Amino acid sequence: MSGVDTRHINRDSLFLMADIRLEGDTATHRVKVRNLSAAGMMAEGDLPVLRGTRMTVELRNLPPVDGSVAWVQDQRFGIAFAREIDPKAPRPQVGGNGDLDTPRYVRPSTIAPPGTEGRTARLRNI
Repeated sequence: MSGVDTRHINRDSLFLMADIRLEGDTATHRVKVRNLSAAGMMAEGDLPVLRGTRMTVELRNLPPVDGSVAWVQDQRFGIAFAREIDPKAPRPQVGGNGDLDTPRYVRPSTIAPPGTEGRTARLRNI
């Protein structure tokens, strides 16, 4: 999608991590993903890239995707993907899937403490 203005494409603001491998380099660099769309992402990290730098991006729950740097500003840079991805796939799943990273709502206990059965709660002035 190089040379095409894709800023109108819907993107999700989120906080994820991704691994980036620059073309011709075996080292992997960890970056923060600031937003993500089907066509690309904004990354932040201490990575010396220039506009046009080619790379491979690895996001959770997705196969690696090739891309190139579309813009650079300080430690943030935009990556245009060579093919579209599912931008929802890297997000943690919510629900009963057993994912320990996902907080779950727990209903507070309605059992009265011992010795308080039958009493009505009253607010106390302080």
